[in-house]
Amino acid sequence: MKSSVAKRFFKRKVSIIGLVILLTFFAMALIGPYLCPYDPLEQNRAVISQGPSLEHLFGTDYLGRDCFTRIVYGARVSLMISFTGVLSGCLIGVILGVFAGYFGGWVDVVISRMMDVMLAFPGLLLAIVIVAILGNGTQNTIVAIAVFAVPSIARMVRGVVISNKDAQYIGAAKVMGESDLRIVFTHIIPNSVSQIIVNVTLNLGTAILTSSSLSFLGLGVQPPSPEWGAMLNKAKDVLSRNPWEAFFPALAITLVVMSFSLVGDGLRDALDPKLKNVS
Repeated sequence: MKSSVAKRFFKRKVSIIGLVILLTFFAMALIGPYLCPYDPLEQNRAVISQGPSLEHLFGTDYLGRDCFTRIVYGARVSLMISFTGVLSGCLIGVILGVFAGYFGGWVDVVISRMMDVMLAFPGLLLAIVIVAILGNGTQNTIVAIAVFAVPSIARMVRGVVISNKDAQYIGAAKVMGESDLRIVFTHIIPNSVSQIIVNVTLNLGTAILTSSSLSFLGLGVQPPSPEWGAMLNKAKDVLSRNPWEAFFPALAITLVVMSFSLVGDGLRDALDPKLKNVS
């Protein structure tokens, strides 16, 4: 089973490319800061706004800080925010989806209507509203992303639970005297794992884009923290003179978001039991 899933995934060349790019950024986030010769916050007026060179691969910014070092540290910040927010939202979404799908009735109605209201707002607008209420900063950005991730995961899990709760093995588990809680955690949720993995992977790319957008608007991670969106916010003021200050953070965001999308699509095809051929 696992080998067949892996084979289907690795048949998609674009998904492999996306995976390689993501692994590169993960390695950058984990060990990159220990290899960089510069401090991401250190200002050096002697090298202000210098273009890319052997000494400064991505050039320096308007304060003389090494842009490559800030991109590397920014990978850690952006990926941490994305993973923490999406996984927190996933946990809440799974619980709500299971309750709505398994118990039905008024529980389903209340939870489903709440999710419909949240989905009625564009994702970024919902995140802006949450950050505007709670205030800017890293922690509140994570909260905004978590709330943003909840409804899509909850609706997906609800659908899987509804399609499985009347299955024969669930009826057999009830006859054997298993409690609802045990049935949920030993039968229902395991059958939702593949869909959850795909949903989380796709949401991670959206979370990167959302957190960067919030920082670009001045509502997310605040300077001087080396976050990609915050770097773009400052780079826009010197775009015509120092285009590299905006190019490299924008390239990092684009590559990561695209890679999460490619890997998510590959996982969705690989984990689909009805899949016959993968292009």
